[in-house]
Amino acid sequence: LATTGQSEADEARGREIRRREERLGRMQRDYEELADDCEDGDDRACREAISLRREIDAALPGIPVEAER
Repeated sequence: LATTGQSEADEARGREIRRREERLGRMQRDYEELADDCEDGDDRACREAISLRREIDAALPGIPVEAER
Protein backbone atom coordinates (compact mmCIF):
# COMPACT_ATOMS: atom_id res chain seq x y z
CA LEU A 1 0.00 0.00 0.00
CA ALA A 2 1.15 3.53 -0.78
CA THR A 3 1.60 6.05 1.97
CA THR A 4 -0.35 9.29 1.97
CA GLY A 5 2.75 11.14 0.79
CA GLN A 6 3.29 8.69 -2.05
CA SER A 7 -0.36 8.89 -3.04
CA GLU A 8 -0.27 12.69 -3.10
CA ALA A 9 2.93 12.65 -5.15
CA ASP A 10 1.32 10.23 -7.63
CA GLU A 11 -1.75 12.45 -7.92
CA ALA A 12 0.41 15.53 -8.49
CA ARG A 13 2.41 13.69 -11.16
CA GLY A 14 -0.82 12.61 -12.86
CA ARG A 15 -2.08 16.20 -12.91
CA GLU A 16 1.21 17.40 -14.39
CA ILE A 17 1.10 14.73 -17.10
CA ARG A 18 -2.49 15.65 -17.99
CA ARG A 19 -1.49 19.34 -18.14
CA ARG A 20 1.36 18.51 -20.51
CA GLU A 21 -0.90 16.31 -22.66
CA GLU A 22 -3.49 19.09 -22.93
CA ARG A 23 -0.80 21.61 -23.90
CA LEU A 24 0.59 19.21 -26.50
CA GLY A 25 -2.90 18.71 -27.93
CA ARG A 26 -3.39 22.48 -28.27
CA MET A 27 0.00 22.86 -29.92
CA GLN A 28 -0.74 20.04 -32.37
CA ARG A 29 -4.08 21.60 -33.35
CA ASP A 30 -2.42 24.99 -33.80
CA TYR A 31 0.34 23.36 -35.86
CA GLU A 32 -2.18 21.69 -38.19
CA GLU A 33 -3.94 25.02 -38.77
CA LEU A 34 -0.63 26.78 -39.45
CA ALA A 35 0.47 23.99 -41.80
CA ASP A 36 -2.77 24.35 -43.78
CA ASP A 37 -2.24 28.11 -44.03
CA CYS A 38 1.37 27.49 -45.06
CA GLU A 39 0.24 25.18 -47.85
CA ASP A 40 -2.04 28.00 -49.01
CA GLY A 41 1.03 30.24 -49.41
CA ASP A 42 1.14 32.12 -46.08
CA ASP A 43 4.87 32.59 -45.41
CA ARG A 44 4.29 33.81 -41.83
CA ALA A 45 2.31 30.64 -41.09
CA CYS A 46 5.18 28.56 -42.48
CA ARG A 47 7.66 30.19 -40.12
CA GLU A 48 5.31 29.82 -37.16
CA ALA A 49 4.62 26.18 -38.03
CA ILE A 50 8.34 25.42 -38.06
CA SER A 51 8.80 27.09 -34.69
CA LEU A 52 5.78 25.32 -33.20
CA ARG A 53 6.95 21.94 -34.56
CA ARG A 54 10.23 22.46 -32.68
CA GLU A 55 8.27 23.19 -29.48
CA ILE A 56 6.18 20.05 -29.99
CA ASP A 57 9.29 17.95 -30.56
CA ALA A 58 10.85 19.38 -27.39
CA ALA A 59 7.69 18.69 -25.35
CA LEU A 60 7.24 15.07 -26.45
CA PRO A 61 9.90 13.54 -24.17
CA GLY A 62 7.99 14.95 -21.18
CA ILE A 63 4.89 12.91 -22.03
CA PRO A 64 5.18 9.29 -20.89
CA VAL A 65 4.05 6.60 -23.30
CA GLU A 66 1.17 4.53 -21.96
CA ALA A 67 1.67 0.77 -21.91
CA GLU A 68 -0.64 -1.22 -24.17
CA ARG A 69 -3.26 -3.18 -22.33
